[in-house]
Amino acid sequence: MQLYNKLSAQERATILEEAGTERLTLSFYKYAHIKNPQLFRDHLFLSWDPLEVLGRIYVAHEGINAQLSVPAPRFDEFKAHLDSISFLEGVRLNIAIEQDLKSFLKLTVKVKAKIVADGLEDDKFDVTQKGIHVNALKFNQLLEDEKTICVDMRNHYESEIGHFQNAVTPDVDTFRESLPIIEKDLSEFKEDKNLLMYCTGGIRCEKASAYFKHKGFKNVYQLEGGIIEYARQVKNQELENKFIGKNFVFDERRGERISEDIIAHCHQCGAACDTHVNCLNEACHLLFIQCASCGEKMNRCCSDACKEIIALPEAEQRALRKGTHNSNKIFKKGRSEVLKFKK
Repeated sequence: MQLYNKLSAQERATILEEAGTERLTLSFYKYAHIKNPQLFRDHLFLSWDPLEVLGRIYVAHEGINAQLSVPAPRFDEFKAHLDSISFLEGVRLNIAIEQDLKSFLKLTVKVKAKIVADGLEDDKFDVTQKGIHVNALKFNQLLEDEKTICVDMRNHYESEIGHFQNAVTPDVDTFRESLPIIEKDLSEFKEDKNLLMYCTGGIRCEKASAYFKHKGFKNVYQLEGGIIEYARQVKNQELENKFIGKNFVFDERRGERISEDIIAHCHQCGAACDTHVNCLNEACHLLFIQCASCGEKMNRCCSDACKEIIALPEAEQRALRKGTHNSNKIFKKGRSEVLKFKK
């Protein structure tokens, strides 16, 4: 019985290209009580692998967080399977604005302690007492209210390429870092201000809103469906778009454009650019912003040192990587002294 992906990313990319089948990139999450996450995880893999579903899915006792690519002709089968699971019946699916055949190249379903690493002790507060969900129209209205403080619940490398007008964008590497910082910085506004939050698809705000209500914030709101759903509603309802730039996404696309504004800069030369790449040196893999000119000049590397390494034979590169673990210390998110124009 196959319970894990057996094809390499390159093999899968070739198969997808040759097939040429239209695919839909989407995401969803749901907080729920899952008694046996491992059993549920195996069930999902066995059900989705035959449908050629690809993506990154986290399952925990507290629920599921999924980012997927589904063959368009098999979407109805996929949706029928979701609806056959009691707590996922009718779950909101955030369908990407921009589609890409190769947004995901593997089906990875993992059991985690939490579906989002938030560092919170969930038994200390009621996670169901969340903030008020608002749609794009209401979100725009709240943004214009002088009593509103809008907070971006994403990380620095996400908000750097795009965010809502006048939003507070914490300079943090992780979601868990942002929670105590926001609470401290906004503590004097707990009673008389609207705390309006947003993130990519809504999952971080779902937990954060309950946390901030527990901490005494009286008027807590969250953008339902996150930036992904906001962009869809703005387009379909012809609303004013108050999001500037790109929305960072966690797949091979790295981002989808919401407005034509380019608010970020190449980390190597300072030119206007909002394209994220990973350093080609696998022992580095640094995520950073690189323009096409620097990409060609630096051979898609973040530094001269990495450029020299990838020029070595593959055997020598593997030897240099030996004993190096793929952790957050390696897969840094735009934090490096070699990036001269990283603000």
